[in-house]
Amino acid sequence: MPIVIGCLVPHPPIIIPEVGRENLIKVTSTTQAMLDIAEEVAQAEPETLVFISPHSPGFADSIAIKASPGLTGSFANFGAFNVKFSVRCDLAFIDAFTKAANDYRLSITKIGSEFADLMGANELDHGVMVPLYYLQKRVDIPIVSIAISYGGFDEHYTLGIAIQQAANATGKRVALIASGDLSHRLVPGAPAGYNPRAVDFDAKIEEIFDTGYFDELGELDPSLIEAAGECGLRSIYTLVGAFNNQDIRTKVLSYEAPFGVGYMISTVYPKTISAARDLYTIEIEDLPPKEPEPNAPIKLARYSLEKFYELGHPVDPPPDTPSDLLDKRAGAFVCIKIDGNLRGCVGTIQPTQATLAEEIMANAIQAATADPRFRAVTVDEVPRLTYSVDILDEPEKVSSELMLDPKVYGVIVRRGYNTGLLLPNIEGVNTADEQIAIAKQKAGIGLNEEVELYRFRVTRYE
Repeated sequence: MPIVIGCLVPHPPIIIPEVGRENLIKVTSTTQAMLDIAEEVAQAEPETLVFISPHSPGFADSIAIKASPGLTGSFANFGAFNVKFSVRCDLAFIDAFTKAANDYRLSITKIGSEFADLMGANELDHGVMVPLYYLQKRVDIPIVSIAISYGGFDEHYTLGIAIQQAANATGKRVALIASGDLSHRLVPGAPAGYNPRAVDFDAKIEEIFDTGYFDELGELDPSLIEAAGECGLRSIYTLVGAFNNQDIRTKVLSYEAPFGVGYMISTVYPKTISAARDLYTIEIEDLPPKEPEPNAPIKLARYSLEKFYELGHPVDPPPDTPSDLLDKRAGAFVCIKIDGNLRGCVGTIQPTQATLAEEIMANAIQAATADPRFRAVTVDEVPRLTYSVDILDEPEKVSSELMLDPKVYGVIVRRGYNTGLLLPNIEGVNTADEQIAIAKQKAGIGLNEEVELYRFRVTRYE
């Protein structure tokens, strides 16, 4: 069953009566359109509501989906303590979506208490709760909550195709709710500052939805997108992707911007199958064979450190940790940076933990808290960190520096109890002699002292 209705909706908490109060008069067009769209969704008789939100916790390099059986939320942070939500998640649809996304080579991470337990992973964010407040006046059905990533627009278009495929696979009638505001820079004093071009961005998006000419999204000037300071374009691409290969009819219900942020509400309905309705032509059989998840070690290092700073103690690997990180042992180095500058790097030559996953997680914490070259990372710095993980092969003893190549091999030098290590492919290290000299210096070994030499390869993730 294809998507039966798609909706583009804004998510300002101020349109919730218990939050907006006296300001509600300034958004009457938006609140009325939200009531209208709730009625249209009800008439489409969906069995599942799928939400795309730019404010749900997630990852820069992976689409996050909340996979717990139920989610809760409230507008307590906005002063409306009595406005609460408790919803069921459609786990069957989530499983079908995960498979479809995997077929299209999308990186998907399930989050929740039994998965990657990010802060807020079991809670509804306001990008979902604002439209849900109105939708629940007319429908009471399970939901699916998906976060955008920082990936490209084509990736989010493909995300929409995966949602369409999951709807077809389950045979369920699905309403797709794309949550997103338009420009945040429409007037002086607007939340993200003022840019005179912002109004042109909103006008173009309204025109695209009014005509249904979604192919014009690909013609948007990147500088115009940047000028807008929007938070909804990736949600829009997901919505458009969900109607890939279909003729559609669209309708703009309202647009207003009383506070310098564009609020637009629009519906999209499927009509007939049409191969001409493609922004990106993506066929599963045309995709290359999927390689192993390249970012799993990075995600694991990040997860370990974020949970350590959240809870104050190390945690076990999450349930969705890939088996290849649980079934082997190896040394590993974890390096962390802020704005491209090294903030810590700690590793192990030989495995010290029961699994490679635990090795990475332990070294991530050590890199942040125990690298003697740096003060410990503060909790405020954690969101700004970027990570690299080097997984070491077994070191191999060599008889001469002629068997070294600093671009290919790392080096270990040993003299008695003193050991120094340097990873391969370090910027500025171009010869084996330079590599050995630095490793000796790190170990406190004199430059002219004889040492045992070992080389090793690494697999680097960044």
